[in-house]
Amino acid sequence: MTNDLEPLPPSTAKQMYLDERRHELTDATIQSHGYRLKQFVLWCEDDGIDDLNDLSGRDIHRFRVKRREDDGLATASMKGQLATLRMFLRFCASIDGVTPGLDEKIILPTTTAEDARDELITAERAVEILEHLDQYRYATLEHALLEVLWNTGLRVGAATGLDIGDYDSHERSLALVHRPDTGTTLKNQSGGERFVALSKRVCGVLDDWIAVNHPGETDEHGRAPLFATSRSRLSKNRARSIAYQYTRPCVYSDRCPHDREIEVCDARPTSQSFRCPSSLSPHPFRRGAITYHLQEDTPEPVVRDRMDVSMDVIDRHYDQRSAQEKLRQRRQYLPDE
Repeated sequence: MTNDLEPLPPSTAKQMYLDERRHELTDATIQSHGYRLKQFVLWCEDDGIDDLNDLSGRDIHRFRVKRREDDGLATASMKGQLATLRMFLRFCASIDGVTPGLDEKIILPTTTAEDARDELITAERAVEILEHLDQYRYATLEHALLEVLWNTGLRVGAATGLDIGDYDSHERSLALVHRPDTGTTLKNQSGGERFVALSKRVCGVLDDWIAVNHPGETDEHGRAPLFATSRSRLSKNRARSIAYQYTRPCVYSDRCPHDREIEVCDARPTSQSFRCPSSLSPHPFRRGAITYHLQEDTPEPVVRDRMDVSMDVIDRHYDQRSAQEKLRQRRQYLPDE
């Protein structure tokens, strides 16, 4: 059990979630959420999970398999089930009931190309977000972080593990280093160590962040984090909060696609950003960046090495190009006869 968590029985969490959302959702939607979460609570009881502190990504996978194979849930119904569970787990994380970021382990099944795009940051949306930050929050921690996430497709753990010394302004690059002895790791350990090239624009933001707004803090190991708060190294949880905060459409565009009154919306406070149906964690930045590179004709081996992801995983989880796009891109490498 994670020390920072407080015990939370599944049935109690379900009721707290429904009570919290009752004032913003219709009765029919609350009823639907209640039914979906009832299935999850019953599964927890059958599986002996009486405290959500102990819930893991593997548990979620077993629940998904059970609902799909044993209960025969259709793809569209499964997507609704998992979407509700993801919002539920975000709420539980906000009250210290589950490990932060557990909701990111839920991958929604794809039913159409439009559905798939909902789970990534499109290039158009990324540009809107970054232009907003460039104009109103230039060279802040939030700006620097999201510029790097979009430009590189780094996993959030890799980004928060960077030190100032890993950034080379002259070479326009970041060095990804596995440092388990001092608290930061790469998913693929030493096999994930690599250099990642940066654009001139991103380097300009990083240069100004370091020179002007970086707090100059070191972490508990005496290292100088590239992304630092006024206390220490930026945590993965705080990085997720930043992503939730700036992917709300009302922040970067002053519009709400959900017809909510922005001034009184319960997702308006920064701490409640995750409640916005449009808010996204850092992972969609990675998925969007990978897709964007593929759509821009970046060779697949280059994307694989830059993003530290296998071609099999790219094909199964990241590549949102249509069959026609893939055909057009393959044609340019064939002899023109």
